[in-house]
Amino acid sequence: MSEVVFNLEQIKERMPHREPFLFLDEITKLGPNLIEGYRDIKAEEFYFAGHFPGLPTMPGVLMVEAIAQAGILLVCEKREPRRGRKTLFAGIEKVRFRRQVSPGDRLLLSADIVNGRSSVYKIHGTARVGDELACEAIVIGALR
Repeated sequence: MSEVVFNLEQIKERMPHREPFLFLDEITKLGPNLIEGYRDIKAEEFYFAGHFPGLPTMPGVLMVEAIAQAGILLVCEKREPRRGRKTLFAGIEKVRFRRQVSPGDRLLLSADIVNGRSSVYKIHGTARVGDELACEAIVIGALR
């Protein structure tokens, strides 16, 4: 088991997101250009009721959101302290979905900063279940 760098409460101190739209449970690695953390996918997640009855599947856009949340947390911790600034989604590139994510899965989220300037950052991230890639994307985040 990995050491916890930030638990859920410490993540909430650093992020504006709250349940049901906070998709990070813990951060286990935080380096100058890399962050890793987990989201435990529970059967009670709000989206499973309609996505899809009888075949509960985490929506791909929420995997991308989870990657973006990890990435912007990395930016705020290592590059630009938030100081009350808002974090905004500015774009998504090269998204690929490779595996279904279901209740009981543990989603490993990782993100690294590809480049950044003027409070706009390009972040490459992945979401994995075990050794299997579930989602990969480049997200563009902005601080305002």
